[in-house]
Amino acid sequence: MIKTISKNLNVIESMLYFWQATKEKEKVGENYLVTLSEYDEMKLLYNDDFNAESVRKSLSAISNREMLNGGTQKERQFWNNNMWMMEDMDYMRMMVDPLKKLNLDTLIDSINSKKDIAQEEIEVVFIPANKEECIIKGNKLVINFFKVTPDLMDEKITTIEGKNLIEYIEEKILENF
Repeated sequence: MIKTISKNLNVIESMLYFWQATKEKEKVGENYLVTLSEYDEMKLLYNDDFNAESVRKSLSAISNREMLNGGTQKERQFWNNNMWMMEDMDYMRMMVDPLKKLNLDTLIDSINSKKDIAQEEIEVVFIPANKEECIIKGNKLVINFFKVTPDLMDEKITTIEGKNLIEYIEEKILENF
C-alpha cells in the first residue's frame, strides 16, 4: 500500500539555472556541469550509451556555443533537447510551472483503491532525458522532462504523450509497481 508519492525536481531546478545563464551568454563552469552530471537522479538515466561524461560533454558544448562534434545518438539527442529549451524560454517555463505546482497526494487513495502496491513510498523524478518517456528504477518513476507538453491555450492542462499529467503518472504507477 502506498503511503507517500513525492516529486523530485532537483535536476530540473539546476537545469533552469543552466538554461537561463547560457541563454544570457554567461559561461557555466565545468565544475557545475560535472556536479550536475553526478546527481543521483541523473544516474538513473545512465547506461552503456549515455553516462555522466555524456551529460558534461553535451552541456559543455552548449555553454561554449559549440556544435556537439561526434558523440553518440543519445548524446546528440540530449544536446538537441537542451538547445531547444533555450530557443523558447517562455515555453520551457510553461513546462516547468505545472511540475512545481504538482500535488501527487491526490493519487494515493485512487491508486490504493485500484491495486495493492508493495511500495510504500514512490518518488516521481523529472529529469532531462533522451528519447525515453519514462524509466522505472526501484521505487522511482523517472519521467523525461522533455516529454512534458503544456497546452498553449490553457495553462492548467499539461500532458505527456497525449495524456493528462496526473493520469499519466497514475497509469505508470499502476502498470509498473
